[in-house]
Amino acid sequence: MDHGVRGVTILGSTGSIGINALDVLARHPTRYRVMALTAHTQVERLFEQCQQFLPLKAVMLDARAALQLKEKIQKAGLAVEVLSGTEGLNTVATHPRTHIVVAAIVGAAGLLPTLSAVRSGKRVLLANKEPLVMAGPLFIDEARRSGAELLPVDSEHNAIFQCMPASYRAGSVPTSVRRIILTCSGGPFRNTPSDELTAVTTEQACAHPNWVMGRKISVDSATLMNKGLELIEACWLFGVTPEQVEIVIHPQSVIHSMVEYVDGSVLAQLGNPDMRTPIAHALAWPERIEAGVKNLNLMEIKRLDFEAPDLERFPCLRLAYAAARAGGTMPAILNAANEVAVQAFLDHRIGFTEIAPVIEHTLASLPANQDIELGAVLGDDARARDVASRFIASRTARVGVGAL
Repeated sequence: MDHGVRGVTILGSTGSIGINALDVLARHPTRYRVMALTAHTQVERLFEQCQQFLPLKAVMLDARAALQLKEKIQKAGLAVEVLSGTEGLNTVATHPRTHIVVAAIVGAAGLLPTLSAVRSGKRVLLANKEPLVMAGPLFIDEARRSGAELLPVDSEHNAIFQCMPASYRAGSVPTSVRRIILTCSGGPFRNTPSDELTAVTTEQACAHPNWVMGRKISVDSATLMNKGLELIEACWLFGVTPEQVEIVIHPQSVIHSMVEYVDGSVLAQLGNPDMRTPIAHALAWPERIEAGVKNLNLMEIKRLDFEAPDLERFPCLRLAYAAARAGGTMPAILNAANEVAVQAFLDHRIGFTEIAPVIEHTLASLPANQDIELGAVLGDDARARDVASRFIASRTARVGVGAL
């Protein structure tokens, strides 16, 4: 590798974050080299990415998909080694020629390879919030031990990071910071009457008004669970308590978050809703690089609105606050139950308004383990998935599919 060129591995390159990251990287070919790309089952898209970026390695989490990709790679005569499974993800996350790891695998599946990257001392661009939600203290401790850099790519957390003092490092907020103001678009149902939410379809829930995202995170945005998970992530990243994080609905999605200081100053990061901005910022930090993002035109926007979230309309946010206050493995239990419930909704096995009851039942059924180590986190994650799945099965057996 040429001196000064930084190797980049993208865990989850076929999703929206991965695609945007590749768009930014393609604009700076003399600065970055794509070392590895990974996906779950999207063989065609990963093959196209391999043709364009020629990584050293490609990983399919699914073994059968890996065989299909390997056959395509060989037929095309590409010098790309194909790996599979969690072992393959860990291999590319810790590869010595990789300097930067973009952690963009959705859900708990991203926990172990992201942890491996942190333990290897990489610069880790956190686009999936689940690792910090599930095991925040573990990640912060491992980063301090290895010297890894944890840089947030979520637009809100990246905005907070940009508003922090230059001396800030993950896990320790400066004493000069009073609170964090976490902004939220409100999703597609911000003004929908509560009695109409029972009829919400998967297509409606996945149609976010401002952002283009995957189906799971789109549903999380519709229930505001996404903001709840971001609350927990912010507590670990920035060393604050849940009481120091205020969530504010801001439908224009122009102010991505704010930081209030003890002297009364409030710093905000503004920009068009385009994920290439936080990705480019984290890739080049402390420098800045061009990202292909449209200029922000305040005259077109004209106004910025704010309102408090309705916790009755969006009970998932209330549950996230409760899990954050409970601490220990309760956020991991929350995350697991939510993943099971959202998948059941996407599979048309439960209704939109039954996502929160599944999560609430799971939280009430399992005590939190206050000793956050990997075994405890993974154990409570598995138990929560079992409790949530059995609750859904028992309810659907009683009242019929889709009638919850």
